[in-house]
Amino acid sequence: MKTLKFLALTLIAIVALASCSDSETYADMKKKERSAINRYIANQKINVISEDVFNAQNQTTNVDKNEWVLFDGTGVYMQIVREGCGKKLESGKTEKILCRFNEYNILESDSSLQCSNIYSYLWEVEKMTVKNTSGTFSGTFDKESSLMYTTYSSAAVPSGWLVPLTYIKLGIPASATDEIAKVKLIVPHSMGQSNASQNVYPCMYEITYQLGR
Repeated sequence: MKTLKFLALTLIAIVALASCSDSETYADMKKKERSAINRYIANQKINVISEDVFNAQNQTTNVDKNEWVLFDGTGVYMQIVREGCGKKLESGKTEKILCRFNEYNILESDSSLQCSNIYSYLWEVEKMTVKNTSGTFSGTFDKESSLMYTTYSSAAVPSGWLVPLTYIKLGIPASATDEIAKVKLIVPHSMGQSNASQNVYPCMYEITYQLGR
């Protein structure tokens, strides 16, 4: 009987150890995220530039050279496709901003479209309220007009979405030559929406920003 009990306990221990070894740690998930970002950068032939180069170029990225700036402090990569018309959001100001976006889960693949109000949900313009407090931006989605809120059940604007606001202009086109701001972003989970944050995956975004009324 003692031998049977010993064998049973040994089997339980082996199963428990196997389960532990099969479980994915946070460090493992971060490594997979990093690999996915590196794969995307390589596949898309992205030319990564430093913040020093970005600043030396008057905080612009050369689209013809497929330049994206890496912000080391956040891990966000950004390409400014269009700076936009109007003016930058000044410190102490709060504005309504309208966005159109595509969101790709690049852990799954380079082209895994996950959420969009460009290719779908065209009637639902993303509305958010953003405040600039001494260069630090905070924002909330309008629950009545936000696909991001509907999809992820969080009114908080992802930190990654706020990064471009230091560098782009917000306005309303008044002529045929006026263009609204457009950026591309690679956003790690730590700067992303709630589902990405919880499940540790990076997203690539194409986003336009326009001043709301």
